[in-house]
Formats: sequence, structure tokens, C-alpha cells
Amino acid sequence: MPPVSALSLAGSLLRREILDLHAYHVPDSAGYIKLDAMENPYTVPQPLRDEIAAAVAQAAINRYPDPDPAALKEQIRAATGLPAEMGVLLGNGSDELIQLLAMAVNKPGATLLSVEPSFVMYKMIATFTGMRYAGVPLVSNSGAADFSLDLPAILAAIKREQPALVFLAYPNNPTGNLFPADALKQIIAAAPGLVVIDEAYYAFASDSFIPHLADYPNLLVMRTFSKLGMAGLRLGFLAGSTAWLEQLEKLRLPYNVGVLPQLVAKILLEHHGVLLQQAEQLKLERARLYRQLGEIATVQVYPSEANFLLFRVANATEVFNGLKQRNVLIKNLNGGHPMLTGCLRVTVGTPEENERFIVALQESLHRE
Repeated sequence: MPPVSALSLAGSLLRREILDLHAYHVPDSAGYIKLDAMENPYTVPQPLRDEIAAAVAQAAINRYPDPDPAALKEQIRAATGLPAEMGVLLGNGSDELIQLLAMAVNKPGATLLSVEPSFVMYKMIATFTGMRYAGVPLVSNSGAADFSLDLPAILAAIKREQPALVFLAYPNNPTGNLFPADALKQIIAAAPGLVVIDEAYYAFASDSFIPHLADYPNLLVMRTFSKLGMAGLRLGFLAGSTAWLEQLEKLRLPYNVGVLPQLVAKILLEHHGVLLQQAEQLKLERARLYRQLGEIATVQVYPSEANFLLFRVANATEVFNGLKQRNVLIKNLNGGHPMLTGCLRVTVGTPEENERFIVALQESLHRE
């Protein structure tokens, strides 16, 4: 039998939809003002860093982590105001939880539904797990997207597709807008399957569905602490009825949240107010950056309740490259979805970082 190359073998064994995928791309950010990944630009105060360092020095990294860290879960409950009858399931960031949910409901022919454009991992994980995916476009008026929710289209898609799983980002990523709560309540009520409200940007938004968990038997709320200053810890959680979470626990890989993430998150949540103060500062910076972008005639900037701003320019890729040449890294969304043509996304940084971005943007636009 002639030898078979690894490439040929992979081509014969892997599913076609996996072969057709592109891996999630994370650009090299060394040397740049990093405004591409919705991270908190602020470090924690030095006394808190000292406390974390002392605790890490004593951490039992030779042992497996606590498989069910009750104290950490209680801190999450307290920090989020979770109703007493609701449970918490921890994940290695939100991505693991999205995949776990898809695996749990993926009966033959099951559909995952979301809006578009939205968080790319909803569609990617549907592909990973072999689920059907249905995307409902957000609103586009006369060719100019305003990214509002098309409620009649979503309700029609729910009736037609009968999705087992619906993901709605609240606020939405990458557009930044917060959909009307009443519209989301109609979607939850109409959905035959599970509806997950993804509140990754909760610290920057004006509303949450956590108070409504008891109102809907098919509702879960998903959050991550990544945007609040813990991106390096990779810690997310699902909140909702224990009837759901007890079943989902069966699919959670053992020891999925490591010793150090558990330890550091516990300390940071003891000082949750410090992180929320940083979020308040970023909200002020977001408003200032929004005004500055709005004053540039060739820029169309969209309202946001997240820690980033979406804006549209002519020659978006050239402007993006111009920013990189000036050592500012943001996210180029041009070409990622038809409604995002000409769109770039910038994370709200420190005042100094935001000023550097505005100067670099104006220079890049002038060059064009």
C-alpha cells in the first residue's frame, strides 16, 4: 500500500464543513496600541496586585483545581445579584459554554439560531458540533445598516426553523447596540427551545436579563469577566435554573477552570467595585470617543453600550492599514459580513490611547 500523506489523510477523515472553515485569527499585537479585542486597558491597583501575587505564591498548582468551587460561585452570585433559586455553571470563558450548550441540544436536525452580524463563535460552534445554523439579518434601511432588531423576521424564523438553541448578544457584538428588552422577551416566549442572552459586556450596559431568569423556563444568561479586566483568566459562567444546569454539568469537562483562574478571580471579585469603577471610567471615555468620531465628516459612528465603537469609513482596509503603520491596532470587519462593508471596530482604551487613535485615524483618513 503506497504511503499516504498527512494532508491526504486529513482531507479524507475530516468533515467537509471543518475543512472549509478558517481558524479564528488573532493578530500579533506586539508593539501596538492594542485596541482590537475589547479588553480592559487598566491594570488593577498595586496593593491588589501584591495580594494576588502573595496568594499565587502559595497556590497548590501541583494539585487539580476544585471541580466545583462553591465559594467562587457564591461570590459570582453576590456580584451579579443572582436570584437565590438560580444556579451557576463555570466555563473556560464564554466560548466553552457556547460549545457545551450546542453539544447538549444537538439532536439530529437541530438548529442554532442567531442574528447577523453578531458574535462569530455562534455560527462557528454550530459548525464545530454539526448543528444547522440559521442567521437572521439585522435591519438595513436603503442599503445603510442601522443594526436594529428585525423582530418580525426573527419571530418568523423561529416559527419556521423551530430552533433548539437561540443566542442573542446583549449588547450585540460587533455592533454595540442594546436590543429592546420587550423584543427579546417576545423572542424568548416564542422560542420552542433554549434562549441564551449573552451579556459579555454587562459592565458597560444599562440593562440585564438576570432579573428575568425566573420568568422564563427556557432562559439562561451567559456572562464573562473577560471584558471587566480578567481576559487572561478565561472565566465565564451560565446563570439559570438548576434544572438546566444540572444537565449541562454532565458535559462540562472536569477541572475546566484552573487553580490560578479560580484563585485570582476570587480575589478580584472580593474587590469587584474596583473593576466596576474602571468600567465607569471606560463608559466616560466611550462617550468622549463617540463624540470625537462623530465630529469627523468622513466617519459614521454607531451608538454603543459596550466597551467598543463600530464605525464606517470609505476604504476601510486602507484606513486599517494606515492605523497599523502608526502602531494602532483595531479590528477590521470589512468583508466579514455584507452589512459590515466599510466597518472598523475600536476598543475604548485609556485617554492617552484614545487620543493616539484619533490622531492616527485622522492622519490615515487624510492620506486617503
